[in-house]
Amino acid sequence: MSIDERCINTIRTLAADVVRGANSGHPGAPMGLAPMAQVLFTNFVRINPKNPHWPNRDRFVLSNGHACVLQYIILHFMGFKVSMDDLKAFRSVGSITPGHPERTHTQGIEVTTGPLGQGIANAVGLAIAEQEMAATFNKPNYPIFDNYTYVILGDGCMQEGVQSEACSLAGHLQLGKLIALYDDNHITIDGDTAVSFTEDVVKRFEAYGWHVQIVSDGDHNMQSIQQAIEKAKTVTDKPSLIKVHTTIGFGSLNQGEEKVHGAPLEPDDIRQVKEKFGFNPDEKYVVPPEVYDHYHKRAAQNAQYEEEWNQLLQKYAKEYPKEAADLNRRMTGKLPDGWEDALPRYTPQDSAVATRKLSEAVINKLSEAIPELIGGSADLTGSNNTRWKNAVDFQPPSTKLGNYGGRYIRYGVREHGMFAIMNGIAAYQGLIPFGGTFLNFLTYGWGAARLSALSALRVMYIMTHDSIGLGEDGPTHQPIETLALTRATPNMLTFRPCDGNETSGAYRCALLHSHMPSILSLTRQNLPQLEGTSIEAVCKGGYILQSDDNPDVGIVATGSEVPIAVEAASFLRKEGIKVRVISMPCTELFDEQSRDYRISVFPKGVPIVSVEALSTFGWAKYSHAQVGMTTFGASGQYPDVYKHFKITSEHVRDVAKDIIQYFKQHGNVPELFPQYAPAS
Repeated sequence: MSIDERCINTIRTLAADVVRGANSGHPGAPMGLAPMAQVLFTNFVRINPKNPHWPNRDRFVLSNGHACVLQYIILHFMGFKVSMDDLKAFRSVGSITPGHPERTHTQGIEVTTGPLGQGIANAVGLAIAEQEMAATFNKPNYPIFDNYTYVILGDGCMQEGVQSEACSLAGHLQLGKLIALYDDNHITIDGDTAVSFTEDVVKRFEAYGWHVQIVSDGDHNMQSIQQAIEKAKTVTDKPSLIKVHTTIGFGSLNQGEEKVHGAPLEPDDIRQVKEKFGFNPDEKYVVPPEVYDHYHKRAAQNAQYEEEWNQLLQKYAKEYPKEAADLNRRMTGKLPDGWEDALPRYTPQDSAVATRKLSEAVINKLSEAIPELIGGSADLTGSNNTRWKNAVDFQPPSTKLGNYGGRYIRYGVREHGMFAIMNGIAAYQGLIPFGGTFLNFLTYGWGAARLSALSALRVMYIMTHDSIGLGEDGPTHQPIETLALTRATPNMLTFRPCDGNETSGAYRCALLHSHMPSILSLTRQNLPQLEGTSIEAVCKGGYILQSDDNPDVGIVATGSEVPIAVEAASFLRKEGIKVRVISMPCTELFDEQSRDYRISVFPKGVPIVSVEALSTFGWAKYSHAQVGMTTFGASGQYPDVYKHFKITSEHVRDVAKDIIQYFKQHGNVPELFPQYAPAS
């Protein structure tokens, strides 16, 4: 038996043991993928367990993340910080071997791949990042960035729409260092793919502009897999797909059936698997010494590759000190000195402008101050205002539409693909991605946006047309519930700025929070520059915009409704009512403030009215009465739509007067932020 066969069979038996030990998981895919993984990791993938974040490492993505036992086993063999005890703790609370790969849990995991199709889309982002970083930093004889992105994906990934969006764009962008191996085992949870998935994947990917090969025997013919990968590496102007026919659960009594997909093998089945592959059936979690030796030898070679790269980088730094210093800064995650000075500031004398246009002004400034910013739009550039004046498009040079050093990405009408690709770009290191579409289309790609938060990635979602204020396009385009969703999502910031200063402040806070995504919710309609707003106050989440002494009522608002609150306050003052106006650009940041600060903004005993032209859901936390949306929107000019739904300064005035009278009649005003709250 060759060492390769010994390694493959060890992967198969160990995968069976690990899943059986957890009494949960997916043994079939790891057992079928073992030859593919053996070829990839012992011959091609350059990763160093001693430095998992080496900038020029190859990126590997397991898109069919349910097969994560395979990746954990490989990482264990290589010498990453994944021990045998960690494998035995598979799928248990507190372990670093969760049920799907998590980049925040496990050393050596590049991206979080749970929902199918996300991983391959992330990989497109990783490949874009490599091309952009190479174009930016590489010099003659100095290939500082030249890594490959390798992906394994399955039939499930091939059926998800996000995969189609991302792979279509990858073909257009000619990402020659993206190599995907398609595990064609014809099985999903429902059984044979004959029941639902009979398309010709090869023809589809050829139509996308990919280089495609087929390996007919992925169970035994390692040489064919190796030759296919070597061939793929010679194709530099197309991403590559290698369709590999495999048998799910290879070696099991139920191999080739859905029974081995999502449930542990029975003990008797595991015994016969071990006997078949030359292992003692009475022993569990066995890795022969020669298997460790084989993988450790490969890890040592990879460490040598990194050392050679480090030496190259040292020479590069002497010849190109400016570029080397910028690269070092980016890799450490530090933003350029003085970047905050570039943020535009405004006074009430400045003209009224839509926050989407104010966002464009910020991007124009920051694109120069922060060279790692890379952005784009899902075919709404002119509406999202995401392209800065001297931007160069990220395009294959052969198209003459731009070049790989460009930082503006034309995503096309692919919202979900854009979001997932941005996650890959952010995970690469050295780039900060942003992408634009209408706020209502955030939920088109919500699967990827949620993973931004789960993965702790700094991704900026530039979402325009943020309320019923977009007007004529009507209910299908007017978001109502969207911000309730984003505000309920852990590790995600939602900004709804009311003017230029708050827009600049939203970008400032988004960039300073390097381990979470941000949603910037921006208007189509013009808004005045208000007295009292500030860039710095935004990072408090909410603050007093204006206030009378000992106010009778408070009005809290966000975005385009802050001017409505200010006007309502002026109406109330004319009637002798004292008012406090609170701007709340980010509820999540406000919730992080001390209780004393929150009470200083929302004083005890003062009734509060909230105003937002989206759902009132969630606002009871900050107010005693809410003005907002409880239905879907309507089509019409935006002032008419606001009047139709009574989101007007006159109605806010009336609600404020009513709530003052109510509490005079019914007693004390309930405290919004009590001293004691049950532990979350």
